[in-house]
Amino acid sequence: MAAPARSEPGRVGFVIGRKALKNAVDRNRVKRVLRVVVDRARPGVTAFDLILRLKRAVSPAEIPAVAREAERLLAALGDDAERGGQA
Repeated sequence: MAAPARSEPGRVGFVIGRKALKNAVDRNRVKRVLRVVVDRARPGVTAFDLILRLKRAVSPAEIPAVAREAERLLAALGDDAERGGQA
């Protein structure tokens, strides 16, 4: 979910429930990986407040795929922002 930020840089929140990943270690690993993805996507997404939510259960082996999907979505958001559109 993305909304225009009230002030730059925009904020980022992560929602990763116990149903998606049972172990806290794995949930924290996903958050660390997603923080890196968001940092790489800046400055393209600084105009937005973001909530990144893991909706379905994944195995720890799928964490790199989660990161790739987040990179793809944030790149699309950044491209849209550059063209002047909104998410």
